[in-house]
Amino acid sequence: MEQTIYFEDYEIGSVRESIGRTITETDIVIHAGQTGDFFPHHMDAEFAKTTEFGRRIAHGTLTFSVAVGMTANLINPAAFSYGYDRLRFINPVFIGDTIHVKVTLKEKRENPKHPERGFVTEALEVFNQDGKLVLVCEHVMSCLKKGCC
Repeated sequence: MEQTIYFEDYEIGSVRESIGRTITETDIVIHAGQTGDFFPHHMDAEFAKTTEFGRRIAHGTLTFSVAVGMTANLINPAAFSYGYDRLRFINPVFIGDTIHVKVTLKEKRENPKHPERGFVTEALEVFNQDGKLVLVCEHVMSCLKKGCC
């Protein structure tokens, strides 16, 4: 779905939430193959038993990638992703965990280099099926202002 949302249209404090998605062993294997991260924490069940978590964990970057994808339900031709800040892996995600994402509009600020645009920052919080926080980060978008282009 496409919807034009300009800088002025974003409301601080607005919240949206994703549906759930279960992390599978296949997700972990594919992510390991794509990234080259075959560390035993993710791939070796026997090794993982000796860790503080007692079982295999999903890659933090896998959880991040899936979570970001879960929030991408709208094409906005007036905005693009500028990047992600303050990424933290708070708790592990295990095979079979179902995650969902809460996005809260945190901040709007001017872009000093491009006055026709502004920056919008969203706080992303990723939770597992038990409501436990597993990942946080901030998504910064560059957004066109109304009437500029």
